[in-house]
Amino acid sequence: MLTVVRKSLASLGLQLQLNLLARYKSTQDVKNALIILAPGAEEMEFTISADVLRRGKINVTVAGLNDCEPVKCSRSVVIVPDTSLEQALSHGNYDVVVLPGGLAGNKALMNSPAVGELLRCQDSNGGMIAAICAAPTALAKHGIGKGKSITSHPDMKPQLKDHYCYIDDADVVQDGNIITSRGPGTSFDFALKITEQLSGVKVAEEVAKAMLWTYKS
Repeated sequence: MLTVVRKSLASLGLQLQLNLLARYKSTQDVKNALIILAPGAEEMEFTISADVLRRGKINVTVAGLNDCEPVKCSRSVVIVPDTSLEQALSHGNYDVVVLPGGLAGNKALMNSPAVGELLRCQDSNGGMIAAICAAPTALAKHGIGKGKSITSHPDMKPQLKDHYCYIDDADVVQDGNIITSRGPGTSFDFALKITEQLSGVKVAEEVAKAMLWTYKS
């Protein structure tokens, strides 16, 4: 009887260890995204990106460019960041840094030394950088990915075509660690491409299906 009890306890102990190991591995596998929210950012590009990535099992931190106060976006929608950019950077590294567009928001990203330093560090470490609409011009301003294939809102092409291989006929373009997209109407495919890269094609397709969206990886 005592032998049976000991075997049962040993089996239970092993199962607990396996459960803890699985839980630890699951935690380690979680990917982290940082979305920088600047005053004047394009609401759809921000909101759709944050929502889709979270649906895709990605931990999303929304960082206010200047502080953690509410941010007024391009169409006067007010969004409250999770934290400030300064605080977010003290929490560790991110698998992807996402830049929403919007003319005023993008200008703020272009003029921010902190954003430039972050992007250069992310790029040098091979980390993913994703920019949509006007935001690819912030990549150009900070010297990121010169010579790579990108796209953007068509109005931004004149500022980009001399520095990159500009793609006119694709809604989302990925070249290595850089993902770019064209505007509000391409935000779902933009966010799903990021999800695909971090969580896998299957997860991206499942997220798209649940949203009644057709995604072509």
